[in-house]
Amino acid sequence: MILVMKNTASQEDVNQVKKMIREKGCTEHESIGLNYHIIGVVGDTSEIDEGIFQRNDAVDKVLHVQEPYKKSNRMFHPENTEVKVGNQSIGGKKLSIIAGPCSVESEDQILSIAKSVKESGAGFLRGGAFKPRTSPYSFQGLELDGLELLKKAKAKTGLPIVSEIMSTDLIEEFVENVDVIQVGARNMQNFDLLKELGKTNKPILLKRGMSATIEELLMSAEYIMSGGNENVILCERGIRTFEKYTRNTLDLSAIPAIKKLSHLPVIVDPSHSTGLWWMVEPLTKAAVVAGADGLIIEVHNDPKNALCDGNQSVKPDRFNNLMDKLKVLAQIEGREI
Repeated sequence: MILVMKNTASQEDVNQVKKMIREKGCTEHESIGLNYHIIGVVGDTSEIDEGIFQRNDAVDKVLHVQEPYKKSNRMFHPENTEVKVGNQSIGGKKLSIIAGPCSVESEDQILSIAKSVKESGAGFLRGGAFKPRTSPYSFQGLELDGLELLKKAKAKTGLPIVSEIMSTDLIEEFVENVDVIQVGARNMQNFDLLKELGKTNKPILLKRGMSATIEELLMSAEYIMSGGNENVILCERGIRTFEKYTRNTLDLSAIPAIKKLSHLPVIVDPSHSTGLWWMVEPLTKAAVVAGADGLIIEVHNDPKNALCDGNQSVKPDRFNNLMDKLKVLAQIEGREI
C-alpha cells in the first residue's frame, strides 16, 4: 500500500500518518522528490482498512502494490537509486566498471592486474578470495590471505574492492575489509546470509541465480533491504537455459524489465554469462545500450594458466581496447565512465 501525500501536508500531518501505520503493526518507507511525497506501508496490510487513510485530509490517494517486493519496488521509490561507495557511486549517469581476476592467486598477479585495469579506467577492483566451485577438487581461493592481497592492491591503486562472501561467519571480516560485498548466484537465496547482510550498511552486489526469475531476484533484494540496508546493486549474470554453446544465457531483457519494476541499479556480468572471452566485448556493448548501470568484467594477465575461469577472462590489453570503445559508446548513451 502506498500513500501519496498532498503538497499541502505539513510535517505534523506526515508524522500522524506514520503513527497510524505503526499502530497497525506495519512500518513506513518514506520517499520525497521534487514533485512527490509518498509513504509506503511495509508489512501485512491485508487487515488494514484503507479508508482510515483515505479519510485523512493530508493523504491525496491510496495505491496498492500487487508485487510482493516493496522496498525494492519503483512505486515506493520513483527515482533511480545511486549506491555510494566511498567517493564513487553505482547508478545515475556514470557507467561503473568493475574489473579484475576471477580469483586472487598471488601478490604479483593481483597487483599487476589492479594497476592495469586502473590505468584503463576501471573504477573498482574485483577479485575472489573465497571461491564457490562446482567441484570440491577445484581451486577454492586463498581465503583470508586473498583478502589481504586485495587490500594491498587497493592501497597501491586506490580502487575499491568487490569480493564475494560465502558465509555468515565472514560478515565482520568483509564489512571491515571489502568495499562492496558480492553475493554470488549460488547464494542469491541464502536467506540467512541475506538477513545478516541487511544488518550492515555495506553496499551489496546481488547476483541473479542461474535459474531465478526477476521477481525472485527482487525478493532476495527485499530480504537485505527489509533489514535496513538499502545499498543494493543487482547483477544480471546469465541464466541457465537449454543452450550448451555458452556457459549461461545472458538475459539482456532483464535490464529494462528490472528498471521498470525497481529503482535499484543494475549491472551486467558478460564474463560469467558466456564463459567465453571473445564474447565479452559484444555483450558488454549490448548491455550498455540496454541501459545497464555498470559492468563487472574478468581480466587476467595469463588466462591460459589461470586457476579459475581463464576461458572467460580477457587480457589487460584487450580490456584497455574495450574501455576505449566503451567511453565512446557511453557518451552516445548519455553516460560517462
